[in-house]
Amino acid sequence: MFTALAATSQTLSDFLRNQYSIDPTLGTFFGGGGGMVVTLNNPEEMELDTQEGVSIWLYRVNRDEDMLNRPMQRLNALQVRYPPLPLRLHYLITPIINRSATGSAQTEQIILGKALQLLHDHPRFRGADLSGDFQGTEVELHVRLEPMTLEEITRVWDALDRSYQLSVSYEVSLVDIDSSRIDSLIPVQEVVPQTGTVVGG
Repeated sequence: MFTALAATSQTLSDFLRNQYSIDPTLGTFFGGGGGMVVTLNNPEEMELDTQEGVSIWLYRVNRDEDMLNRPMQRLNALQVRYPPLPLRLHYLITPIINRSATGSAQTEQIILGKALQLLHDHPRFRGADLSGDFQGTEVELHVRLEPMTLEEITRVWDALDRSYQLSVSYEVSLVDIDSSRIDSLIPVQEVVPQTGTVVGG
């Protein structure tokens, strides 16, 4: 499905939002009118909207070269669908707190620490974990903490035209964009047997 990117993002954001809201420490911030949000907006957009909470920003999409040679999918006796486009998605998770508030740095670290704990304990999403267009499908997503070099981190924050903020990157795989290209097969109409002579060497 071409909505796989949105469904992956919704799955992650719904999971973190639900877990934050039931956490004894963070529930007062994210649930019950606390005002903090889990959003797909990037950190700059959150601050422009005066939002506080967690940004789950899809900042890079890569093709998985190792999965490009998958076979076509047979739809029926006369049709095959081309293989899907296999993708790895990269998310920047950033806690955004009012910097003028007392204890804001500590609150950011608590919020990010909880995200690290949740995704460490729950690195695979399937079945009831899935949201959006993934609901009711057999999709399985794998989430891993992604190490970033100083150059990579700098490049991301330069793109936002902002100074660095406490954040981590996660890679989600494998996300398939289904092909809409379907080819018809020509069935065998007639088999003509042939005879020949076997010649010994």
